Amino acid sequence: MMNSEQLTHFNAQGEAHLVDVGTKQPTKRVAVASGQINVNEVAYNKIMNGNSNKGNVLEVARIAAIQAAKQTSALIPLCHPLVLTHINVKFATDDAQRSITIRVQAETVGSTGVEMEALTAVSIGLLTIYDMLKAVDRGMIMTNLGLEQKEGGKSGMWIRE
Repeated sequence: MMNSEQLTHFNAQGEAHLVDVGTKQPTKRVAVASGQINVNEVAYNKIMNGNSNKGNVLEVARIAAIQAAKQTSALIPLCHPLVLTHINVKFATDDAQRSITIRVQAETVGSTGVEMEALTAVSIGLLTIYDMLKAVDRGMIMTNLGLEQKEGGKSGMWIRE
């Protein structure tokens, strides 16, 4: 059995439960996550030229990422529903690699962090890009999904090295 003292989503008996955050002081919480998708030349040109039959791929992915962040607790069983105070979604393109990197910053003032909201937003943003371009590239690869940094709460600041 796993050590339930280290995994907060398990009680002393090893049962899954929603962590009690009722006694934690609300603080500003910020999390930044990112991920990347590599596409073929046709798909990349559709993104860069804005001529996808389904619309502006990156703007649709931006809206999908924002919606996903707001729905995280409905998708991840033990996540608390949060009131998000801000979501920022940015894209960076790399012509040489034909890649798009999505970076999401999620913010709230509350008793628990927003890491899962940022990660969920990145995941759904990447999946939306895939969905919109799969007719011209079924071989797209999503990589490097991860948390870049988080701040707030008892553990304070954390930055990926």
